[in-house]
Amino acid sequence: METALKNRIEVYAGTAGHSVWFSHDEGESFIHPNSHSGMYLEARTWCFSSHPLNTDLLYAGTDMGIFVWNEQITRWTHIPSPMNDVWAIAQHPLNPQIIFAGSRPANLYQSSDGGLSWQKIDVPNLADFSEINMGPTRFTQILFDPVDKEMIWATVEIGGIFQSSDHGKTWHSRTSGLVSIDVHGILITQDANQQKIIYATTNQGLHRSTNNGLSWEFVLLDSPWQYTRAIVGQVNDPAIIWLCNGNGPPGNTGKLLKSIDYGYSWNEVALPEVLNSTPWCIATHGSMPELLLMCSNLGQVFKTIDTGITWEKMPHTFGELRALHWRMTSYSDHRPSHSVTVRRLPPTTEKK
Repeated sequence: METALKNRIEVYAGTAGHSVWFSHDEGESFIHPNSHSGMYLEARTWCFSSHPLNTDLLYAGTDMGIFVWNEQITRWTHIPSPMNDVWAIAQHPLNPQIIFAGSRPANLYQSSDGGLSWQKIDVPNLADFSEINMGPTRFTQILFDPVDKEMIWATVEIGGIFQSSDHGKTWHSRTSGLVSIDVHGILITQDANQQKIIYATTNQGLHRSTNNGLSWEFVLLDSPWQYTRAIVGQVNDPAIIWLCNGNGPPGNTGKLLKSIDYGYSWNEVALPEVLNSTPWCIATHGSMPELLLMCSNLGQVFKTIDTGITWEKMPHTFGELRALHWRMTSYSDHRPSHSVTVRRLPPTTEKK
C-alpha cells in the first residue's frame, strides 16, 4: 500500500556553533536534531543549497565539510571531500548533480556526481590576503548567471569577485572599481530594457556594474553605514531587490532595504522590532515568492507572507545565525523506523 505524501515548507537556520535548526511551521518554532542526526551538534553552518529537481536533499556547508540532509531518512550524512571548511555551495540550475563549492582558505571545487567526487579548479589571482583579513580568505557566494547561462560568479572575502564564461573551466578576476575586495554577495538582474545589472556587496558598500563586471561603481546608500551583506532579488519581479545593511559584523543595529527600481533607489523596510545587529541573510524561493525570511547576525528571524508589505518577528532568537534557507518538501505521516528524534526548545535566546 502506497503512503500518501504531503507538502510543507521547511525552514533551515544555520548557526555559528549549534549546527542546523529546523522549522516545520514557517519559523513559528524551531527544532534541533539530536546527536544521532549525523551532524555534530556544535558545528558551524555557513551555507545551504537545495534544488527543485531533488526535493529530498539539502546540502549544508560547515566547518566540518559538507553534509547532506535526506528528507526520506531524516538524517545528515557527511560527504567526503578535500574541503574541511565550506562557506559557499551552488548547484547548476538544470542539473543538481553539478555542484560548485568554495572553502576557507579560499579554494574552489566542482563535483559532477552530486558530491561523490571533487575536482579542484584553478582560479588565477586568488591571492591570500591573510595579513589583511587576520586569517584565511573564504568564498562567500557562488552564483550561476541567470542572464548569460554559461557564466558563473564567485565572491571572496577578502579576495574580490571572479567570473567564468565557460561553465567554470576558467576564471578571471573582476575587481576594477571596487572600493573593497572584502566581498560578501552578488546579484544579477535585468531591467525592462533587457540591460543586465550586477550588484556586489562589500564591507565598505554596495557596487553596481552594467558591463558584465569589467568595472564597478560605488553606490552610496542613504544610511549611516555602508556595510552590506546579503542582496537578493524578488523571484517574481526583477525590479524588486532586498539588501541587508548594518553597522558591521555583528554590529548592534541595521536596516533591511528594498528597491523597486532595479537598485537605483532604496527605502528602509519597516520591521516590527529594532534589529539587534546587522541583517545578514534573506531566504526566498520560487515556489512561493510572497514568502521571505530575513535574519540578523545575532539571531533574530523575521517573516513576511505578503512580499514585504508586513513583517512579523518570529518567537525564537538564536545566538548567532550565518545561513537561512527554506524550501517546499514532501513528507509522510509514517516516518521510517530509523528517523531521528528531535528536541524542541522554547522561544528563548540561545546562548552563544
